[in-house]
Amino acid sequence: MNIQHPRPTVATPNDLDAYWMPFTANRAFKSKPRMLAGAKDMHYFTTDGRSILDGAAGMWCSNAGHNRDSIVDAIQKQAATIDYAPPFQFGHPKAFELASRVAALAPKGLEHVFFCNSGSEAVDTALKVALAYHNGRGEAGRTRLIGRERGYHGVGFGGISVGGMVNNRKMFGTLLTGVDHLPTTYDREKIAFTKGEPEWGAHLADELERIVGIHGPGTVAAVIVEPMAGSTGVIVTPKGYLERLRAICDKHGILLIFDEVITGYGRLGYAFAAERYGVLPDMITFAKGITNGAVPMGGVLIRDDIYDSFMKGPEHVVELFHGYTYSAHPLACAAGLATLDVYREEGLFERARALEPKWADAVMALRSEPNVVDIRTVGITAGIDLAPNKDGPGKRGFEALDSAFHDNDLMIRVAGDTLCLTPPLIVSESQVGEIMDKVAKVIRAVA
Repeated sequence: MNIQHPRPTVATPNDLDAYWMPFTANRAFKSKPRMLAGAKDMHYFTTDGRSILDGAAGMWCSNAGHNRDSIVDAIQKQAATIDYAPPFQFGHPKAFELASRVAALAPKGLEHVFFCNSGSEAVDTALKVALAYHNGRGEAGRTRLIGRERGYHGVGFGGISVGGMVNNRKMFGTLLTGVDHLPTTYDREKIAFTKGEPEWGAHLADELERIVGIHGPGTVAAVIVEPMAGSTGVIVTPKGYLERLRAICDKHGILLIFDEVITGYGRLGYAFAAERYGVLPDMITFAKGITNGAVPMGGVLIRDDIYDSFMKGPEHVVELFHGYTYSAHPLACAAGLATLDVYREEGLFERARALEPKWADAVMALRSEPNVVDIRTVGITAGIDLAPNKDGPGKRGFEALDSAFHDNDLMIRVAGDTLCLTPPLIVSESQVGEIMDKVAKVIRAVA
């Protein structure tokens, strides 16, 4: 076992009030902070010097573990060479190098990369490209966007509109108009305690035909789905589902977008889940693992003929009026190139595939713990559903998050009462056992 010794304590600020924390119960956190001061490989280190085993890869980001020397070195060297380059009308070499490397890892046909800074921006970029593509082809009536119930596509207005997580939507009014949603593929009665892709559920893709029939095929621009819906609690794609979506989209001239912000870069054992499932989408959004979480970056992989359709008209005219001040930021590009080197040199995608069966067996061993009502696994991910307690949905999950950190030196993620496990892909078999031992203690503690 890789023993991490406690680190020296680090002063915690006296005043925590000014920072409004995202997706956080601010009052609860500030009364009992979960404060991090350092990280290395499989562990975080707290301000009071404890070592925390990372069962969440930070936030699905740090697939190669934390503070990898080669990535840190690349960022430092880049900062000392060129700190910023404007992405509008100017370029720098690493942007083009990284785009080529990303495209080379993608399924054949997705040869062009548009860089941004997050998964949320990647989703909004893909949706805008879809709308602009149809407009440019003389089908400006194709404005409808289709998401899925319990889907998560970031927090831009486009992303929350096509997203299907109620709490992410209900505070913000009507959002984008002309949006519809496929049903979720999760039914506990049909697929509880499934390892990998469920046998049941492919037929739910046929709901797209019903939606298209209601609105008319000439009104639908794009469908966006996650190959594995992570933020809602690890919902795994049924066998054959994505193939059926692809066929229906082809039939009606609709673009298919895979949101691979979580599944990209090894989480399901491949560079992209599209490769695992053998389905070629028209666009893939990515972020998180592209830089191992070290510098913010996101992007969209785009099919050749979509890109080519914009490359018309006078050469001096901007083809797509879209972009971000920090698109292809030099530090992010340096981090991305170094991260892809680590993935390749250490064979982390292949390692994840080899570890998947053992990971699944280890997680499923928790099914006999109190209040466990379902477990789902795919790749190096797992969702463990706990029954709500008497205080209502979400309270048991929050208590589990707190117990894991404060009492069991473990970081997990929670979605309501679902415990989400997504460790870095460098996790050893002994650390898998350590994670499960700690999770078992957490589940018992909140029983």
